[in-house]
Amino acid sequence: MKTKASNNKLLCGAKAGYENLCAWADLLDSINVFPVADGDTGMNLRMSLAPLRDCGQEPGVALKLLQSNGRGNSGNIAVTFFSEFLKADEGSLAEQAEKARDRACLAVAEPKAGTMLEVFDALCGVLRENSSGLPAYPVIRERLRRAVTATQSRLPELEAAGVVDSGALGMFVFFDGFFNALSGKQQEFTPLMELFEGMLLVADTFAAAGSGEHCVEVTLASVHADPDLSSKIAELGSSAVIAKSAHGVKIHLHTDDPGKLRDTLSPLGDLLNWSEEAMAPMERIRDDARFSANRVRIMTDSAASIPQELGSNYGVILLDSYILASDRAVPESLLSPDSLYALMRAGEKVTTAQASNDERYLHYQAACTRYGDVLYIATGSAFTGNYATARSWKEQYDANENMEIIDSGAASGRLAVISFLAARLAGAGASMQELLSSVTVLIDSAEEFVFINELKYLVAGGRVSRTKGVFGDLFRMKPVISPMAEGVRKIAVVRNRAAQLKFALERIGGRSDLFVLLQYTDNREWLAEEVEPLLRQKLPGSEIVLLPLSLSSGVHMGPGTWSVAFAPTGTSQ
Repeated sequence: MKTKASNNKLLCGAKAGYENLCAWADLLDSINVFPVADGDTGMNLRMSLAPLRDCGQEPGVALKLLQSNGRGNSGNIAVTFFSEFLKADEGSLAEQAEKARDRACLAVAEPKAGTMLEVFDALCGVLRENSSGLPAYPVIRERLRRAVTATQSRLPELEAAGVVDSGALGMFVFFDGFFNALSGKQQEFTPLMELFEGMLLVADTFAAAGSGEHCVEVTLASVHADPDLSSKIAELGSSAVIAKSAHGVKIHLHTDDPGKLRDTLSPLGDLLNWSEEAMAPMERIRDDARFSANRVRIMTDSAASIPQELGSNYGVILLDSYILASDRAVPESLLSPDSLYALMRAGEKVTTAQASNDERYLHYQAACTRYGDVLYIATGSAFTGNYATARSWKEQYDANENMEIIDSGAASGRLAVISFLAARLAGAGASMQELLSSVTVLIDSAEEFVFINELKYLVAGGRVSRTKGVFGDLFRMKPVISPMAEGVRKIAVVRNRAAQLKFALERIGGRSDLFVLLQYTDNREWLAEEVEPLLRQKLPGSEIVLLPLSLSSGVHMGPGTWSVAFAPTGTSQ
């Protein structure tokens, strides 16, 4: 008989698998060449399987959230598999794995060899051969490793690129963490670079061709009974994944005409959660080859105002925290600002959560394994325990002294400025000692002014008392704050947006050697059309970049907030 305890044990294994997956997500993105070379397999799997990061929830709740959470080709296939597989208990893993594999295969309109489906096949085989009990952990790992290695010769795209399938590798990493935890061991590090040596870097000769298609995700609800529905939908595009969800039929499809697809699907049922995104081939700038000559790789937290794509372009490793809203956890770097602030404006309760220590430990080890020397510029200790966690990992596991750690005393835009300028130095080949010296100077010279629009969000997060919040909003008080080593410091109080802008221009001065980050929440248009031109006029010759405010900062400070962070570029020389 299945019990809640046995299901929760599987969910705890799934949590370990998800954390292992997150540590290698960037690598999965970098080798994603099939079915479209758009470099998003790791991102899609992180988004899709995020409901599994909390093993303390009711199993039924977790699986219901999972069913509607699929994103991208790999994410939707994985969600279909795990929605069935995690219904098992320890005694029925083999049987449930086969049901899950069959369900995943049925969801894929054109199943192909050389994908994650082969990993599911290999898993079913090794579990069935040992149906009397859970196979030894090394036995499972080796069988799945061989299945992933074989994908390189199964598809022409993979063979041309010289890599294994990114989705298959993602499932290997997940199951490695899952079965390691299920066997009662502490999370062990997966030595991917050894297990798949020579198969994890896209060949220079590989050219990623654009498909000209859009990736569409939609749920078809109130569906009319039609036994041929799946086949009819599959004919409307390519890379179709069609599976039942808690709300209807979840559809993933690639199409060159999203408008026509919408018109064709509408008579079949109600369209919920429609999204479409143009698929562009991944650029060489995201490949590790660009950074192979660097002696040091910069790592920082997603609490810095650095979007995922820009971080990749700079070679910055971002460690995610999570945004919690509507019973869902979303990695901070993968949530759109528009989505976050729409929820907050609607009165939805939104909070933040740190990644677990295990997840962070796996990230540190993965970064050092892939890149050698890593400089981690951590969010200030006054805001998170990230610095202390990294120090603890280093003392226990960094025998080769690969990672150096700095407590930046910063967050948000100030942390981003420090990290951006450090990444530029690293890209130019600066040594670890040179970087440590420069970052120390940057910490002293970088400044940030954050302009709060409404105090009620700080009140909700416990940053300001309710009485002060009520009176502040009543009298239109708008505090100006700055994240410093000792915590958030209130710099001034102004009355309106015009006064905020005047304060910013006066405090920045008229220098011409600044690197400036101008950060928005839900007010990008105002900053782009009014604030940025004034800053460019005030700061001729300075570099000004317009970016979203760190979403973890945005959760606590609220819509309408904006910020300017800056440092003299001469301090990073």
